[in-house]
Parts: sequence; structure tokens; C-alpha cells
Amino acid sequence: MKPVLSHEQVWKAIDGLGARYGLTPSALARKAGLDPTTFNRSKRQTSAGRERWPSTESIAKVLQATGASLEEFIGLTSANGMRRRHTRPLLRLSQAGAEGYFDESGHAIGDGWDEIDILADADENSYALEISGGSMAPLYRDGDIVVVSPSAPVRRGDRVVVRTTAGEVMARELKRQTTRTVELASFDTALPDRILPSEEVSWIARILWASQ
Repeated sequence: MKPVLSHEQVWKAIDGLGARYGLTPSALARKAGLDPTTFNRSKRQTSAGRERWPSTESIAKVLQATGASLEEFIGLTSANGMRRRHTRPLLRLSQAGAEGYFDESGHAIGDGWDEIDILADADENSYALEISGGSMAPLYRDGDIVVVSPSAPVRRGDRVVVRTTAGEVMARELKRQTTRTVELASFDTALPDRILPSEEVSWIARILWASQ
């Protein structure tokens, strides 16, 4: 009996998941706590040319590290898993603190947006933000594009864009969220965590995909 997913499809999904979260195969493996060479293309076949499959444990660790669901992973195995073209509203992150671009839930509004075509899965409420400056290095740098959805479920460990009631907008990792506080980790490990009272958070939107 042939496997439900082919060798090519499984590796395509791993590559697609890494691309969606702005990670090279080596960076994806490190984030999952695996040897950095685990997902290298040279490891996908033996020296004799036989197919080498990633272990279920490796896949499980990748899903846990990225916060992706199994359904999201399976979706990336399809022939067009990362190749569907969408036109999405585009805004520079430095503009996102101004009024008139978002409603109270973080959905894009107004006519001040540009547009961009992206090759990625994205829901109908998603939009693109262009990173400005170097405050989010080393993960995101000036000119990188992140696709954000205010409708996607947000879980601990997700990369998110947060807007405060004072108009401050930032991209961070969601470390912890309670009814009282939202704890955010900077992408620069030298910087301390940021803890915001829940009433000071206007909205949180999950980063679905990054182009770097």
C-alpha cells in the first residue's frame, strides 16, 4: 500500500512551513530543538539514492515550535500549498500607529493602503505589513513583509503584531496571555520581556507568513 503522503509532499510541507515562518531549513530545525542539519536537502536521500523520511517526532517538534496546526502542515503538502496568489492590503509598519487604518478588532479599513501580491495561504481578513527599521532584528529586518491576520487564533509562542490603545504597534512573540496581562518577548534576546495590562492592548493579530 502506498503512503497517503509522498516523500516529496512531506518535505514540501516542511519547507513550506519554514518559509511561512521566515525560517531556513537549518533555522527551523534549530527552533525545534533538532540538529541544524536535520532538514538539509542532502539528508533527504541516502548515499544510495533511497528516500529518507523525517521522523514523526521531528514533525511534531516543528509543529510545537512554530505553533502551526497539523491541518496547516497537511495543507502545505498540496500541489499549490504555498503557491496560491492573493492580493492583500499593504501598509508600512511605521504607519500602523496612526488612526484610520484599523478597526477596534485589528481589521484593515480605510483607503490609505497599498496592495501587494503574495504567494502564500492567507485568509480573507489578512493584510501585509512592511517592516520599518531594525528594531525587530535579527528575525525581521527593514523591508521584510509579514502577512498578518486578526482572525487567526493566537496561542502562546506565536509571532504576533500588537497595537496598544496609545497607538504603539510592535511585532513580538506572545509569551503569555491572561485576563489581566499580555506578556511579549522581543525577537532580540538581549531585550527584556514586555508586560502590558490587558486593558492597554487594542488588538493582537497573528503573523501567518513572512517574506525575507
